[in-house]
Amino acid sequence: MKLNYKRTFFIGLAFLSICAFWQMYDNIVPLILKDTFHLNETVTGVIMAADNVLAVFLLPLLGSLSDRVDTAWGRRTPFIVAGTLLAVVLMLLLPIADRQANLALFVISLFFLLIAMGLYRSPAVALMPDLTPKPLRSQANAVINLMGAVGGVYTLVLISVLLKGEEKPDYMPVFIGVAVIMVAAVVLLLVTIREKKLAALIEKENGEEEKAPQELKAPSGSALAPDVKRSLWMILLSIFLWFTAYNAVTTAFSRYATTVWGMAGGGFANCLMVATVAAIIGYIPIGFISAKIGRKKTIQIGLVMMLLSYFGAIFFVQYHPAVNFGFALIGVGWAAISVNSLPMVVEMCSSGDVGKYTGLYYTFSMSAQIFTPILSGALLQYVSYRTLFPYACVFTVAAMVTMSMVRHGDNKPERKKHILENFDVED
Repeated sequence: MKLNYKRTFFIGLAFLSICAFWQMYDNIVPLILKDTFHLNETVTGVIMAADNVLAVFLLPLLGSLSDRVDTAWGRRTPFIVAGTLLAVVLMLLLPIADRQANLALFVISLFFLLIAMGLYRSPAVALMPDLTPKPLRSQANAVINLMGAVGGVYTLVLISVLLKGEEKPDYMPVFIGVAVIMVAAVVLLLVTIREKKLAALIEKENGEEEKAPQELKAPSGSALAPDVKRSLWMILLSIFLWFTAYNAVTTAFSRYATTVWGMAGGGFANCLMVATVAAIIGYIPIGFISAKIGRKKTIQIGLVMMLLSYFGAIFFVQYHPAVNFGFALIGVGWAAISVNSLPMVVEMCSSGDVGKYTGLYYTFSMSAQIFTPILSGALLQYVSYRTLFPYACVFTVAAMVTMSMVRHGDNKPERKKHILENFDVED
């Protein structure tokens, strides 16, 4: 069984559009709040956290709802199309509000924009496991993550080219550029992916595995077997814990680097870029490694890599080029985790509940991203900036403990009939 890379590429277009949007949101919206509306850091932080708060409630609900929809376009596609169109219209109101310095228009548009993005995030992510045979989901998720990174880089290039050197920038060209890629991605997805037809084909391929007693899966909408349910809660808790560690570092690193390591200007961005590039390079090989040794072992290796990196960073009192090696490990380690965690969660459910379980995944990851800036930020403010990496170590170790208790959700690599088949990766 081989992954259809061409089909996976087109499936990943929805995720590419989502990541292009969030890269713009994370970089541009805070600047507008600060420079145009002159809001303080606390208020800006509350507004920027609104997407995570909404996601905790919206993503499980809409993921579960998409499981139960049946249209000529399939289950997920209607949500992807409607969400994208609404998001594009609403997002173009933001630069208009910025030009007019109209805070009310900006906040109202932003609120409904976040709802529109929530409308199709879980369905878009659930589309991959819907249309990918179970043993190949880690490889497919690697491709999806790689495409998400491409979407983020696209937006960064737009920002770099269109806003370069402007004292009071006009953000409309950037918003239009992101809107174009979002619409183009979804149109291409519609043209190339016939969800309903493919879903029926994949469900037939998964049929025997779905019936296998060792998987202990329940029919759609039914309760899981007790030991499978225990594994599900353990991996969801693990997701919360490793996001708590990782997000604390990514959100506070710019302040840590300037305060503790004395890095001037935007030098800290080079470390983050090393991690991003390392992750991009690692996605596809990690997909193959996961197919060989299993998802759980690959995640555990990723956690060890990140723990070593966090622990090593504790001992640097100022910046040293060796720090970049640690961030490369963080990037590869995070890729090993992110490629395999969602496939492990949806492996435990029936094909009719993929959207629901995708929503559960996002509930725990988003909850961590609400919780950790508050707790780690309090430690930075009231104790010391040097608590950042010990904090990350503690939660990574906790994730390693809970992950060791997961007994289900791993893939079962197929035994090759001939040694030469190990080199057969083309479709």
